[in-house]
Amino acid sequence: MAKFIGLDKDKGHAGRGKTGILLLNLGTPDAPTPAAVRRYLAEFLSDPRVVEIPKALWKLILHGIILRVRPAKSAALYREVWTDKGSPLMDISERQTQALAEKLKAEGVEAEVALAMRYGNPAVGDVLKRLHNQGVDKLVVLPLYPQYAGPTTGSAFDAIAKELTQWRYLPSLHFIHTYHDNPLFIEALAESIEADFAQHGKPQKLVLSYHGMPERNLKLGDPYYCFCIKTSRLLAERLGLAEDDVISSFQSRFGKAKWLGPYTDETMMALPKQGITDVAVACPAFSADCLETLEEIAGQNREFFEQAGGKSFRYIAALNDRPRHIEMMAELVRPYL
Repeated sequence: MAKFIGLDKDKGHAGRGKTGILLLNLGTPDAPTPAAVRRYLAEFLSDPRVVEIPKALWKLILHGIILRVRPAKSAALYREVWTDKGSPLMDISERQTQALAEKLKAEGVEAEVALAMRYGNPAVGDVLKRLHNQGVDKLVVLPLYPQYAGPTTGSAFDAIAKELTQWRYLPSLHFIHTYHDNPLFIEALAESIEADFAQHGKPQKLVLSYHGMPERNLKLGDPYYCFCIKTSRLLAERLGLAEDDVISSFQSRFGKAKWLGPYTDETMMALPKQGITDVAVACPAFSADCLETLEEIAGQNREFFEQAGGKSFRYIAALNDRPRHIEMMAELVRPYL
């Protein structure tokens, strides 16, 4: 009988067989300072999934104009939402990661649950290396972007693939690319909105503000817009709201190109002129509160609405680490465990 001399153990493969769950969000500067914001924006805006302009031309614009002007302005905005625990997005994402790990452990599931950011820290490559060193050879990736889009979910896949191309031993990989119509996601959104309605009453309009994307993306085949509209439709149906009770809009546009509409800021300025002075706003494209929800929506857009004559504006917080949200995450990854 042939003898094989413990090659698996000698080469360090006997300790493998663990499952890793990687939660992945967009990212945040390390500090609300121009220098930290400049580093973050340089990485974010250099991603060809985010800005589809010829590389040479965009490099001149980015380094010649944007990174000279925007970091100081953005740092001032970050300071408005920064807390004693640091970036709201980082703090909430860490709480989500811990809550998911505890829930799965209570169910008897053995898995390493980790957090990475597409831009900034903790970097995707660093976290994947750590999971590999912990013996993970089965990887479940959950990008926390409810509605798939190339510049978000697609870019997250790019970052995973870029790191894994350097590995000799690849893990099995399960990449969850969208959950815009997941029943537990819709239920979690509905519960958070119903809680607001119970406390403050039903507003004249419920505005669902999604992160913007260039309209060109839709024409080229990106399903993001359709997924957002489906989320709105399912949510309205679950809440028992008429089509006219809900407005879907898009925020955070950048540059001069035409983006998906209607634009949230223009909507806020127009509603009071139409007799709509009482609104509640939720942001179903954001899994955690961040600059775009806390400063742009709860801050800037509240001012736009009130300056135009609006009387009652309330922002309904993102799902963050609500139990139903964590339950949904567990349901999404559970089939691959």
